[in-house]
Amino acid sequence: MSDLVLLLVTGLGLGALYFIAASGLSLIYGLMGVLNFAHGAFMTAGAYAAWLTMGALPPDWPVVVRLLVGIVAAVVVGAVVGLVVEVVLIRPLYRRHIQQVLVTVGLSLAGVAAAQGIWGADPRAVVKPVWMGGTTDVLGARLPNDRFVYVLVAGVLFIGLLALLHLTRLGLVIRAGVENRTMVEALGIDVHRTFTVVFALGGAAAGLAGVLYSQYAGAVSPAQGGSLLIFAFIVVVIGGMGSLTGTAVAAVVVGLVQQLANYYAASGVGDLSVVLLLALVLLLRPTSLKGATA
Repeated sequence: MSDLVLLLVTGLGLGALYFIAASGLSLIYGLMGVLNFAHGAFMTAGAYAAWLTMGALPPDWPVVVRLLVGIVAAVVVGAVVGLVVEVVLIRPLYRRHIQQVLVTVGLSLAGVAAAQGIWGADPRAVVKPVWMGGTTDVLGARLPNDRFVYVLVAGVLFIGLLALLHLTRLGLVIRAGVENRTMVEALGIDVHRTFTVVFALGGAAAGLAGVLYSQYAGAVSPAQGGSLLIFAFIVVVIGGMGSLTGTAVAAVVVGLVQQLANYYAASGVGDLSVVLLLALVLLLRPTSLKGATA
């Protein structure tokens, strides 16, 4: 019983990380139709921003305070990177999907190379708050505390994004711009600016995912964002391209399948199980590759 509880909670925590990573990807594709392969570079930028910020703060500050400041820095850096990329690289290429893919793939490779050139290819250890590194006893299982943090952050992010899209004027403009861009522009609304905000939001979510994943892994590295991006894409496709709710459900399923397969089958089988799950979903529901909203 305790083993099952541990697997379920750790699987939920891993799924929460996948959702945080995939939410920005889903948001950008669902509302803008842009398949952003540079999303991993956004996550890497956020992770390094938090690492540098935490290292620059006075060492006598509590680690949790330094982590919170690092998270703010990661979110800001992710948003700024997303904004710049949209304005400079993506905006001239709307409705030109092949060129978008080529540009974002190139940016992803350039981001990894830049990080390696500046900080080296070796992982750099990150400081973790004592409580997050500890465990809590629940039903006989010693559960890692950091998993509760990931689940909480993912839940707040999910509710916040849904509220933004359905309860605010910005969300209304975004959804209207997706449905009929010409009509929205005729009403005097700057759709370009609105889409820039969406890309910045996606970048901010990526930055948040980057810093939380570095806490999960215990280190930052140039290839970290790319590794997480693979699972983020799998989650987005299984959940339905652009569906935020579907992405949340798929993230939980992927996290649980990965943890259960690794434990009950063999280490490493979890990754294979996730890929097989993706293949099964595409065979049974090929419409997963079509865009949707919320």
